Amino acid sequence: MNRPRIKEVIVVEGRYDKNSLAQVVDATIVDVGGFAVFHDGQLLALLRRLAETRGLILFTDPDGAGFVIRNRLKGALPKRGVKHAYAPDVYGKEKRKKRGGREGKLGVEGMPPEVLLAALRRAGAQFEGETPQPAEDPITKADMLDAGLAGPGSAARRAALIRRLDLPEHLSANALLDVLNLLYTRRSFLESCCKEGGNGL
Repeated sequence: MNRPRIKEVIVVEGRYDKNSLAQVVDATIVDVGGFAVFHDGQLLALLRRLAETRGLILFTDPDGAGFVIRNRLKGALPKRGVKHAYAPDVYGKEKRKKRGGREGKLGVEGMPPEVLLAALRRAGAQFEGETPQPAEDPITKADMLDAGLAGPGSAARRAALIRRLDLPEHLSANALLDVLNLLYTRRSFLESCCKEGGNGL
């Protein structure tokens, strides 16, 4: 398999995640050792520097622990240099483990190569040899509100869209907005929402 080269540095939770991704893409991959990263000032400083110079893609597991790590790193790193790759909720266990995780979901290490690549593309990873798309007006929180994806009573509609886009259930409304801006232009988003008088995404 030809491994596409990615410009950004990919940040994962552990060495098995790193090994799986290294078989799929040619990229610098940093394994932060799970929760240990929060007690490692030198590693956090390195990640900040990499975010500013190369750009980072955070790619944690889709379970609750993965989102804790992602959100803590999100708060510690410059927003401008960080992208987010999300693995979908796939239930099962990795071959090397005797039993699955607490939530029964596969981590990054257990995802098929095509799923890992799709998640990186959704995150807006810069693949060598591919021209980045020009920036357009972004989808806003007001657009989400108009589409029924934010505000009172929106949780069920947002959950349905998250499932349809193969994203993890723990995704917040703000994180969903970031993903929508990677998947849709504002025009295509608004047109999709108008289909059949509601959320046609």
